[in-house]
Amino acid sequence: MKSLAVRAASIGDLSTRLRRKAMLASDVAATIARLKDVGYLDDRRYAETFANARVENEGFGRRRVLNDLRSHRIEGNLADAAVTRALDGKAEEDLIEAWIDRRMPSVAAGRGLGTERELAAAYRKLLRAGFSPGPVLRALKKRAANPEILDAVVEEEEEEPEL
Repeated sequence: MKSLAVRAASIGDLSTRLRRKAMLASDVAATIARLKDVGYLDDRRYAETFANARVENEGFGRRRVLNDLRSHRIEGNLADAAVTRALDGKAEEDLIEAWIDRRMPSVAAGRGLGTERELAAAYRKLLRAGFSPGPVLRALKKRAANPEILDAVVEEEEEEPEL
């Protein structure tokens, strides 16, 4: 109860926390079942609240929010449905523009995209924020001093093996 009073949690997260503290594994299952019965634990509600907060407050894109939900042990279909509802009616291009305006002030002001290195950094930052490569490229090409450099940057990014 103390843990949930401080911060909402998914069933998977709370189970992990409880397993570290519980003397018996059966206590964890019983506790989780009881919390679900009284309505204190609900993964659907948690996923929707989490996804809405990540989109509205943080401005993250679909991929990042899905990844974050999965890291909180939310089941795939449930996470996907929550993200779809959170992004309902929002165009990815608009989200990217808002991200650039909020999180990349030099790029928003028309500076910081003159070199290949700056373009690559901006591209990677937007991908980490959860946006798709196509819309990211279009947004950066609109703002770049030399948009043709972006094609070379993307080719280099695709050639690098993922760790």
